[in-house]
Amino acid sequence: MDLKPKKHYEILDGLRGLAAILVVAFHIFEAFSGGNRFVQIINHGYLAVDFFFLLSGFVVAYAYDDRWIKMTQWEFYKRRLIRLQPMVIMGMIIGAALYYFQASDILFPQIANTPFWKVLLVMLVGFTLIPLTPSADIRGWGEMHPLNGPAWSLFFEYIANILYALFFRKFSNKVLSVFVLIFAGLLINYTVFGPKGDVIGGWSLNLEQMNVGFTRLLYPFFAGILLSRLGKLIHIKGAFWVCSILITIVLALPRFGDENSLWMNGLYESICIILVFPLIVAIGAGGEVGNPFSIKICKFLGDISYPIYITHYPLIYWYTAWVVDNKVSLADGYLWGIGLLIASIVLAYLCLKLYDEPVRKWLQEKIQRNKGAEVQR
Repeated sequence: MDLKPKKHYEILDGLRGLAAILVVAFHIFEAFSGGNRFVQIINHGYLAVDFFFLLSGFVVAYAYDDRWIKMTQWEFYKRRLIRLQPMVIMGMIIGAALYYFQASDILFPQIANTPFWKVLLVMLVGFTLIPLTPSADIRGWGEMHPLNGPAWSLFFEYIANILYALFFRKFSNKVLSVFVLIFAGLLINYTVFGPKGDVIGGWSLNLEQMNVGFTRLLYPFFAGILLSRLGKLIHIKGAFWVCSILITIVLALPRFGDENSLWMNGLYESICIILVFPLIVAIGAGGEVGNPFSIKICKFLGDISYPIYITHYPLIYWYTAWVVDNKVSLADGYLWGIGLLIASIVLAYLCLKLYDEPVRKWLQEKIQRNKGAEVQR
């Protein structure tokens, strides 16, 4: 089946890339926080994941909602796998290649004693995104993907795509709205009335963390689908720059409240995810990129957005271990942090051009050849 191209939302691409870079900056600063969320710089950088889920739902609905008459579920899954899976594999390879360089007497003492065959096995399992239990963790942080922590969000991304293909694509807007309201209630209940006052988590295969992961996934992804269907976009001048400022402020603001008022931060995050993020997407999708410079920025940011997100964290493991083991201060380590940010962007671009784009092109051509052979038979 030939899927004709649709209008491309360049601004949304640019926003995805900006958010991904802010995630890298968040993780760099996190190395100096000592695990204390109340002093973390770019404090709410983790909310970029929830923003990505909303963007994914919006884009998936826009791209596929009207194509199910001719498209099978398997064709949908193949297209999503071609888009996402090559960089999942590359992220695991990079994580495995850098694993032993990340050894730390304080953070990762077990790395030095982990046999190579076990690292290789974890990498191969990581290729499939099948989550590992905490007992199989080779790092010590309890991650379902210990070679490349952020892969947890791709695990949930795939779940969302499966739910969409099986059920939610068939729902009317009214039925979908009911589910979105329920998911919003679950999110508010967890963030405002829950034990932590934030949505941090989702990367471990246990009941508590899976609850966090699904809470983070369900509202933004399916709210993105609903937003795309409703088509209530906002048209303003300078939409890219307005949205860029908004997303930067949302992710960079300090944590609200203290240990005795966790609900304040939970309320802030609920407002951001439920109201502010859809507003930003509505403005971004409704805006136009008016000059060649902005178009180039959006294209570049969009191109590297997924590669930088899924490949940067092996570098963060190393950087964090270096900071903690050597008690490096922010004043002494910020230049290395800037270098890491630049290295992450360069690595992402190289992976994109030398690996991801050629592999996806080859896979797409192979699918087309197989379809042609089936028609001839």
